[in-house]
Amino acid sequence: RKALQPASKAKYFCKAHAKVLRRVALGLLGVAYLCYFIAACWLNFQRALALVVITAVVVFFICWSLFKKHCGAKVLLLLNPIWKCFQKCWPWLKWLLLVAHLGGLIAWLALDISKKLEQLVSLAGFCFLVLFLFACSKHHGAVSWRAVFWGLGLEFLFGLFVLRTTPGVQAFRWLGDQIQFFLSYTTAGSSFVFGNTLIEEVFAFQTLPIVVFFSCVMSILYYLGVMQWLIVKISWVLQVSMGTTPTETLSVAGNIFVGQTEAPLLIRPYLADMTHSEIHAVMTGGFSTIAGSVMGAYISFGIDAASLIAASVMAAPCALAMSKLVYPEVEESKFKGKGSIRLSSGEEQNILEAASNGAAASVGLVANIAANLIAFLAVLEFINAALRWFGEMVDIEGLSFQVICSYVLMPVAFLMGADWADSPLVAELLGIKIFLNEFVAYQQLATYKKNRLLGLEEWNGSQKQWISERAESIATFALCGFANLSSIGIMLGGLASMVPQRKSDLASVVLRALLTGICVSMLNACLAGLLHVPTEVGDCVSFLRPTNFSSTSYTMYMCCKQLFASSLLENGTLSFTGDWAGVAESVPCLMHCCGHYNHTSCAW
Repeated sequence: RKALQPASKAKYFCKAHAKVLRRVALGLLGVAYLCYFIAACWLNFQRALALVVITAVVVFFICWSLFKKHCGAKVLLLLNPIWKCFQKCWPWLKWLLLVAHLGGLIAWLALDISKKLEQLVSLAGFCFLVLFLFACSKHHGAVSWRAVFWGLGLEFLFGLFVLRTTPGVQAFRWLGDQIQFFLSYTTAGSSFVFGNTLIEEVFAFQTLPIVVFFSCVMSILYYLGVMQWLIVKISWVLQVSMGTTPTETLSVAGNIFVGQTEAPLLIRPYLADMTHSEIHAVMTGGFSTIAGSVMGAYISFGIDAASLIAASVMAAPCALAMSKLVYPEVEESKFKGKGSIRLSSGEEQNILEAASNGAAASVGLVANIAANLIAFLAVLEFINAALRWFGEMVDIEGLSFQVICSYVLMPVAFLMGADWADSPLVAELLGIKIFLNEFVAYQQLATYKKNRLLGLEEWNGSQKQWISERAESIATFALCGFANLSSIGIMLGGLASMVPQRKSDLASVVLRALLTGICVSMLNACLAGLLHVPTEVGDCVSFLRPTNFSSTSYTMYMCCKQLFASSLLENGTLSFTGDWAGVAESVPCLMHCCGHYNHTSCAW
C-alpha cells in the first residue's frame, strides 16, 4: 500500500486537474507548432506554402468552432430582427434574385459562347438531357424545382470555379499533384511484397495495391472522424440549399468519398423508414460517383486527377437534383425538417486497428476488380469474335462491340461536346462504361491520352489513334460513375442486406436510378465541354528547332501540323506564310517534321 500511495496520489491529482492539465498540454503543443511553423516560413516560405495553407484552414475551423460555442447564441439573438425582416421580404426577393441570376447567367453564356461556338453544342446537350429526364419523371406535377435548380446551380458554380477561375484551376491542379505524389508511396509496400520487376511490368501488381493503400488511409480518416466531419459539412450545404432530407443528402455526400454500398451504411438505421424517392436518391448518388479507392487506380493510369476529383464533387448536387426530377417526393418523409443525422464513428479501438481493418477490407474489393476485369475483357473478346464472324458472313469487315457502340452512342457523344471526328471513340468509351464497367473504359481512355502525349499521328490510315484534349476532358467526366449494368446487382445486393424487408421497393426503383446516374455523368461531361479552356501550344517557331526532334510529343505534332499548313509550293519554289514567313530555319524544321509525320508537303 505504501509503495502504491504516490501513484494513487498522482492519479487522483490528474483526475482532479484533468481540464487544466489538458489545456497546459495543448498550449505547449500549440507553442511548439508555432515555433516550428515560424522556422519553416523563415527558412523558405515558398517551400512552406502548403504548410501555410493547411495551417490557415485548420486555424479557421478551430476559431469558427470556438466562436459558435461561446458567441453563437448571442450573435443569433442580435441577428434575429434582421432574419425576421428577411423572411418577410423573401417571397418577392427570391424572384428578384432568380431573375438577376438568370439574366447574368444568360448574358455570360452568350458572351462566352460567341467566342467558341462549339460550346453551344455542349449547352444544347445539357438542356436536352435535363428535358429527357423530366420526360422520364415518375410524377411530373410533383417535381421540386427548388431542388432541381439549386442542384444544377451548385454543379455549375463548382464547375466554373474548378475549370475557369485561376485559383480554382491552380488549387485543383495542386491537389491532383499531391494525390499523385501521395499514391506513389504505394510502391514502397508493393515493391517489397512483389519485387520491382512485377510492379513495373504487370498491371495487377502496379495498380491494384493502390486500392489497398487508399482503403487503409480512408479507414484511418474514418477512425479520426475527419471523413464524418467533411461529409456532414457538405451534406449541410446541399440540405439547406436544396431542401432535401438529411438522410438522402448524407448518403449522396458520402458517395463523393466512398462507394455505392459503403455510403448507405452512414444512414443504415434510417433505411427502413425512407420513402421511395429517398431510396431513389440514395441509389442515384451511388451510380453517379466513384469510390475514392478506385479513383486512385484511375489516377495511376494517367487520368487527370483534378478532373476526377471535380467530377465526383460536381456529381453530388447534380445527382440529388436529377433524382428529385425523375422520382419526385409524393410521400410524407419521416425525416423532413429533422436538423441532422448522427454519424457513428468506427468500432476500432485504436488507429493501428483502423489501418489494419481498412487494408483487410480492400482485399475483397481488389479481388472483385481483378475478377471483373478478367471476366469482362474475356467476354468482350468473345463477343467481338462472334460479331466478326457474323459480319464476315455478309462481307462486313471489323464488326465489333466497340464499333456498334461508336455508331449507336455517337450522337450522344457529339451532344456532350466532342468533335464529330472524336465522337465515335468517345461513344465507344461510353458503351464500354455502360455495358461493361468504367475501369475498362478508363484503361482505354488512358491509352488514347498516352498516344496523344507521345505525339503519335492522329490518324493511322483509317484508325484514329487519339482524341483531342477537349474530348479527353469530356470523356473523363462522362465515365466518372458506377452506372453500369453490373452495378445493378451490387447495388441491390448491398442495400437488400441492410433492409431485406424492402427488397421489392429497391428493385422497383433501381432501373430509374441507373438511368439517372448515367445521365448525371453525361450532364457533368456537358459542363466540362461548356467550360473547357484549350491549352495554348505556344510559340512554335522557337519550339521547333533541330535539338527538339530527338523524340516526339503532342506539342511537336501540333507545331509540325502548323508548319505543314503554312508551307506553299508555287512555281517550284517553297515558301512559308504566317509565323513561319521569313524564318531561316523553316526548311530544316519542315524536313525534321517530315521525318516523323506524313503530309503532302513532304512530297515536295
